[in-house]
Amino acid sequence: MNEQYSALRSNVSMLGKVLGETIKDALGEHILDRVETIRKLSKSSRAGNEANRQELLTTLQNLSNDELLPVARAFSQFLNLANTAEQYHSISPKGEAASNPEVIARTLRKLKNQPDLNDATIKKAVESLSLELVLTAHPTEITRRTLIHKMGEINNCLKQLDNTDIADYERHQVMRRLRQLIAQSWHTDEIRKQRPSPVDEAKWGFAVVENSLWQGVPNYLRELNEQLEENLGYKLPVDFVPVRFTSWMGGDRDGNPNVTADITPPRTLVKPLESHRSVPERHSCSGIRIVNGRGHAGAAGVSGRRRRV
Repeated sequence: MNEQYSALRSNVSMLGKVLGETIKDALGEHILDRVETIRKLSKSSRAGNEANRQELLTTLQNLSNDELLPVARAFSQFLNLANTAEQYHSISPKGEAASNPEVIARTLRKLKNQPDLNDATIKKAVESLSLELVLTAHPTEITRRTLIHKMGEINNCLKQLDNTDIADYERHQVMRRLRQLIAQSWHTDEIRKQRPSPVDEAKWGFAVVENSLWQGVPNYLRELNEQLEENLGYKLPVDFVPVRFTSWMGGDRDGNPNVTADITPPRTLVKPLESHRSVPERHSCSGIRIVNGRGHAGAAGVSGRRRRV
């Protein structure tokens, strides 16, 4: 755990240094000095230094109008980078999702040791699994998709840098890409100029599917299947579909006057699907099924049968 925490601190420090270089290049050393002064005073204040706490308050109160926004953005960007590093290191020391197999195996062993359970009972329970995940447009989610994508790329860079076999020239290329991503994030407007439309909400939902669920759910089911075979000598049925997706994005009329019965089907389902038509092609889609009804904008289930979209 200490080794993992040390690696996390090292990456946070490295990302902060690159961000500092970006701020210096964009706004000059004066702003960077302001940010560093506030950071150091905050750190010592948190440790209980009352004199530095008073100096910190004075420094913040004396910031000019031209300094307020860049200083606030600097700390906001740093927290985004620190969160990205923390998410990477929370998976495993090498950024690999290595915990799922052991968690599943431990659960199966625990079930097998229950005196009132047998293999047939466990199989029946597994085959009856039915999970419905609902995607919603959270009102507090203000991070733009473009920044979410950049943070995802930064996560990938950290994974590449974590490879002990990486060549020096490859490390140089990854670091250059990392600097580009952080610079792009700094120069990207974090605040939307307009409220997200129902179509924007639906597109965000497709982005979640493409960037996370598309790989995450099948990977988990493969792990489940492997552990069932190893611990019970049992394979999941080919048509096993335990996870289905529904969405309120662009279809939730509670508090959004822009969502009407006329706009929901064409605007939140058809149009975003057309704009993301390449998603199934890129990911070798073999089982998307879109189902209208039950008051939702749509539902998607994954199966082993190939379907046309």
